[in-house]
Amino acid sequence: MRVTYKYKLYNSKKNKHLHQTITLAGRAYNHGIALHRRYYRLYDKHLNQYALMKHFTKLKKRPHYAWLNDIPSQALQEIAQRIDRGYRLFFRNLKAGIKTAPPLFKKTRKYKSYTLKQAGWKLLGDSRAQIGKRVYKMCRDRTLVGDVKTVTIKRDALYDLYLCFSVEVDDPKVRPTSGKMAGFDFGLKSFLTVHDGFESYEIASPELFKQSLKSVKALSRCLSRKAEGSNNRRKARARLARAHRAIANKRLGWFFKLSHDLTERYDYLFFETLNLKGMQRLWGRKVSDLAFGMFLNVLQYVANKKGKVVALIDPFFPSSRLCPHCGCINEHLELSDRRWRCPHCHEIIERDVAAALNILREGASSLGGGDVRPVLGQSLLMPESHAL
Repeated sequence: MRVTYKYKLYNSKKNKHLHQTITLAGRAYNHGIALHRRYYRLYDKHLNQYALMKHFTKLKKRPHYAWLNDIPSQALQEIAQRIDRGYRLFFRNLKAGIKTAPPLFKKTRKYKSYTLKQAGWKLLGDSRAQIGKRVYKMCRDRTLVGDVKTVTIKRDALYDLYLCFSVEVDDPKVRPTSGKMAGFDFGLKSFLTVHDGFESYEIASPELFKQSLKSVKALSRCLSRKAEGSNNRRKARARLARAHRAIANKRLGWFFKLSHDLTERYDYLFFETLNLKGMQRLWGRKVSDLAFGMFLNVLQYVANKKGKVVALIDPFFPSSRLCPHCGCINEHLELSDRRWRCPHCHEIIERDVAAALNILREGASSLGGGDVRPVLGQSLLMPESHAL
C-alpha cells in the first residue's frame, strides 16, 4: 500500500534553486506538449514516452537547450511519463465518448512540482534532506515509516515548498471485527445521510468556503484593483491565496475527523458513485465547497490504515427511486421531490433516508453479506440532524 508523507521546507535562500528547477520543469513540460501536438498533426499518432525521453537526452547536447541539464534526469523522465499518462487518458475518454481536453500548456510560474525516484535525493538526520548537492531543512512533524519510492518537490500558490515522500508500507493487520455496516447518501442540504439498517441520521457540512465567502470576495476585489506586475498586486495575490489555503486546510481537517469517527463506528461503509463533473455543471461552487471526491479519498486512506472496507456501488443503481418497503421503482421521481409516496404500497418515503438504506442493502449484497432489512414499523421520514 502506498502512502504519502508531506513535510514543509523552512524558508531559506537555497530554496530559490528548487524554484528555478520547478520552473524549468514546467518549460520542459510545455516543450513536450508542443512535440506531441506536432507529431500527432504530422503522423496522426501518439508519441511514445520513451521516444520523448530519448529526444530530451539529445536536446541536452544542443547549446540552445542547455537549460535541460539543470533538471535532474529522472525528473525529465517523469515529465515524459506525465505527458504520456495525460494523452492516454484523453484518448481513452475520447474512445468512450467522454468530452475532455488533451493535456494543455501550463504557465511556468504556476507549474507545481517535479519528481525524483531512486537518485537525486537523500534523507539525513535532524530533519534534513539532500536534494541534488544542497541540504534543506524541513518541518518533520511525524516519523516517516516505510520504503521510500519517490520524492516530489512541490510548491503551492504562496510559493511555499514541500517534500512529499511516497512510501510503500505493509497492509494493515487490523481487520473488521464487529461487522457493523452502513450506507451513506451524499446530499446538498446535508453532507451525508447515514443508515445502518436500524436507525438513520444526518451529518451537516460546515460549508467552510461559504462561511469565508465575504472575506474572499473582499480580497478578490482588492486584487482586481491592483496594477498588473506591481508589488501591491503580488502582495494582494498572496493574501488571497493564503485565505484559500486556510479554507482548504480546515476542510481537510474536518474530513479526517469525520473519517476517523465513521471508521470507528462501522467496519463496512457503502457509498454511491457520483458524477462529480455533472454535479459541478449544475450546482458549481456548492459542489466544490462540499468536495465529495476529496472526502472519499481521505476516507479510503483512513479506512485502509484501520483495515476497514469502503465500497462504491454501481452508479446506475436507482438508490433514490427505489422504494425500500416493496422494491417498486418510481420512474417519475424528479430531483426536486425530497419526499414521495410509493405508487405501489403508498408509503411516504424520505428520499435521502431511503437512498442510504438502499445503498446499504446493495453494498451488503455485493459483499455477500445478504440483505439488510429495516426494523418493522420503522419510519423513513426526516431524521434529526447529527453534528460531529
